[in-house]
Amino acid sequence: MDRFAQARRNSRISTAMAITAVALAAGGAALAQDLTGTLKKISAQETLTIGHRESSAPFSFYDEKKQPVGFAVELCERIALSVRKAIDKPQMKVAYRAVNAQTRIAAVVDGAVDLECGTTTNMLTRQRQVDFSAIYFTTGTRVLSRKSAAAREIEDFQGKTVGVVAGSTNERAIKAMIDAGKLANLRLSAVKDYAEGLAALEANSVEAFATDDIVLYDLLSKSRIKGELEVVGRFLTYDPYGLMMRRDDPDFRLVVNRTLADLFRTGEIKEIYAKWFDPLGVPLSPLLKAGFELQALPE
Repeated sequence: MDRFAQARRNSRISTAMAITAVALAAGGAALAQDLTGTLKKISAQETLTIGHRESSAPFSFYDEKKQPVGFAVELCERIALSVRKAIDKPQMKVAYRAVNAQTRIAAVVDGAVDLECGTTTNMLTRQRQVDFSAIYFTTGTRVLSRKSAAAREIEDFQGKTVGVVAGSTNERAIKAMIDAGKLANLRLSAVKDYAEGLAALEANSVEAFATDDIVLYDLLSKSRIKGELEVVGRFLTYDPYGLMMRRDDPDFRLVVNRTLADLFRTGEIKEIYAKWFDPLGVPLSPLLKAGFELQALPE
């Protein structure tokens, strides 16, 4: 091959490589343009930020290594895998940021976290500020107290002090009963989180602690005086949990709900549930089982 033929060949190769590079760049630009809202933010930062709770076992809490774990956290980790595929960035990182009942909504709204994975009840009033995933757990407000109190319902604590987590649906429900005159003289003591509520009960600072019953059973299993405590009363509220995200973001919401629907459809959700709830002796309720089946949307 003479030098002119070689030059032409090299020129064709260079041109082909340039065209390929432009095509790849255009493809990447098209992908970036197609992404919207939270997906676009995550792609640009190459990080999905998950909001978690510090002591909301078995949903979202620290393990002995101070790493976020739990039923809700595991669901969010599955969603993170789906997000990596959606934005075509396998190198995407997952960052964790602790939130509590008072800070969780603001953290989602202002973009500090992309997905909140804790024990947040999906409420119509909250949907004015944030959006929610499909329901992944159902529970309701009950009361943890000393057996010696011989209490059966919330009304038995009139004239006494009951602990509640500040900013929670549980606090709101009991305040409404007080305002309606159904719980005369019952006093509420606001605590920061579940751990603080249990500590107050163990120290006799409050006569009872009211929150979601599944959380109470976990607290009971870990209490240093668990033989003296019991969960009592009817359900005072209906609390369907959802993973919280920003409003008006249909593309990100679709990734979240597609992941959950797949877990519901395949039945893998039951294995994840058993991992976190069997140790507590809390079987899958008929209501929650039906919820999984109803939300197992087809592709």
